[in-house]
Amino acid sequence: MAIEAWNDPNARPMVELRGLSKRFGDVTAVDGVDLKVFAGELFAILGASGSGKTTLLRMLAGFESPSAGQLLIDGVDMTRVPPYERPVNMMFQSYALFPHMSVAQNVAYGLKKEGVGKAEIADRVARILDQVKMGHLSGRKPAALSGGERQRVALARALVKRPKLLLLDEPLAALDRKLREHTQFELMNLQDELGITFMVVTHDQEEAMTLSSRIAVMNHGRFEQIGTPEAVYEYPGNRFVADFVGSINQLEATVNRVDADRVLLECASAGCEMEVVSDAAPAPGSDCWVAVRPEKILISKAPPETGRVAVKGVVHDLGYFGNLSIYRVELPTGHMMKVSAQNRQRSATKTLEWDDEVYLSWEVGSAVLLTD
Repeated sequence: MAIEAWNDPNARPMVELRGLSKRFGDVTAVDGVDLKVFAGELFAILGASGSGKTTLLRMLAGFESPSAGQLLIDGVDMTRVPPYERPVNMMFQSYALFPHMSVAQNVAYGLKKEGVGKAEIADRVARILDQVKMGHLSGRKPAALSGGERQRVALARALVKRPKLLLLDEPLAALDRKLREHTQFELMNLQDELGITFMVVTHDQEEAMTLSSRIAVMNHGRFEQIGTPEAVYEYPGNRFVADFVGSINQLEATVNRVDADRVLLECASAGCEMEVVSDAAPAPGSDCWVAVRPEKILISKAPPETGRVAVKGVVHDLGYFGNLSIYRVELPTGHMMKVSAQNRQRSATKTLEWDDEVYLSWEVGSAVLLTD
């Protein structure tokens, strides 16, 4: 339902921000943002340190008061409502578990503070611990748990109060790479099972891409682009998003001719003419950039088949990563192109070496035309 809701102009959002701003003296941390997040979404706010994402999360939780704008949750204005009266819970990056309490006691703490009866607390704690697969460890203290187990306890404590909205601040940052990858899927499955709206703040692009139904890319207090992970990655709205999300090659160019959805460019960075597909091309003579992802590029010693964009260069650097190899290829203009190639065949030797002359080629539709 949530996946359809953001395309439905009549759907009521679970979270709505209207011109929300936060200033600290002369510094504007969040700058008049608008956003709609719908029930059941797992929504990610992605940005570098200082982009304003954590300040935005704290305003949603009620820990910071907006300088301007309005914040609604499930249709109710929460702009000036204190944290303890909001249908919101927050899972902190540090997990903030009480070391002297057991797993069950940590999870029950918020319910006890609210005066929930003992029988109901016991039932709700047991249910949520089973859902996060921690029921068998309910008597343990946090010090006796692994990082992934502590993460699940913190999640259970946040979920046991049955919030309409769960806020997660860098939820997987404390985990090692393999455990983080495993926990990402656990978190997705649990969110889908519970149907609670999750909003995740992260600086980790891979985490945002893997977890979320939609992403808002934040920069200097504003949203640069909001969309599905596929849309943000494959169709970045500007050069900042293209460069920030994943790895990409950007080539300076000038528009020569526009023919329907085909654009012929004079690409100074590559030293040749180049064709791209775009339905919103600038006028001839305009400056622009061609952006192409490293995995879209085919690298070969042999000339490519016709119908592909192609440039020639020399292998300047290479790195072997097991499942793939990364190449940095220097073009005759001096511009460096990054290429990633899957190692599909077993081999104890490199297929390409330093200083090899190679051709780089890609489908016309694989490149993106960017104007800002």
